[in-house]
Amino acid sequence: MFEKQQFVKAVYNLKELPGERLPALILCGRSNVGKSSLINSLFNRKDLAKISSTPGKTRSINYYKIDDKFFIVDLPGYGYAKVSKEEREYWAKLINEYLASEKNILLAVHLVDSKVGLTELDVQLNNLLFELRILSLVLLTKIDKLNRSGQKTAVDIVQRKFTDLIFGDNLLIYSATKGTGKKELLKKLSSVFYSQ
Repeated sequence: MFEKQQFVKAVYNLKELPGERLPALILCGRSNVGKSSLINSLFNRKDLAKISSTPGKTRSINYYKIDDKFFIVDLPGYGYAKVSKEEREYWAKLINEYLASEKNILLAVHLVDSKVGLTELDVQLNNLLFELRILSLVLLTKIDKLNRSGQKTAVDIVQRKFTDLIFGDNLLIYSATKGTGKKELLKKLSSVFYSQ
C-alpha cells in the first residue's frame, strides 16, 4: 500500500481531465494551508508535489496516481487575496464545477490551518461537500505550531462549528514537519481506498 506515486498531469479546465477513471481522494482548502506539504510528507517525498513560497500559486487541478489504484487530486487553494477578483472567481467556478461533475470522489480531505482557524470560505466548502454528499474529513494542518492546549482549542472550535465531526474519525490533526497524525490519516485512506 502507498508504495508507488506519480504525478500525472495539471488540469486547467475540465476538458483536460485524465481519461483514466479511478477512484479519487481530493484535497481542498485555503491557499497556503499545506496541501503540497501533506502529499510529500505522506509518501516521504520531497519532490512529488511542488511547494511554492508564494501562496495562491497552485492554479491547476493536479493529479497524482497512487499504486495504479486511485488518484489524489489537489484542488487549487481558495481565498488568496493578492490575485485578481476575476482569477479568484475563475478558481471558485472551476472547483465547484469539478466537485459537482466528478462522480469518482470517494473522499474529500478538507484542510484547515490550525493556527488560522475556520474562515467563512471553509464553512462554504464544508456546506458544499455536504450538499453534494461527498464523504469528507477535516484535517487540521500545521498542528506543530500550537502547544497542547492550543491544539485542543483548535479541535474544540472546529467541532463546535461542524457538529458531525468526531475527533480521531472524520477530524484529524496533522504536521507535515513532525509527522503527527500521519499514521492515522494513512489508516483512514487505506480503509477507504484499499478495502474495495
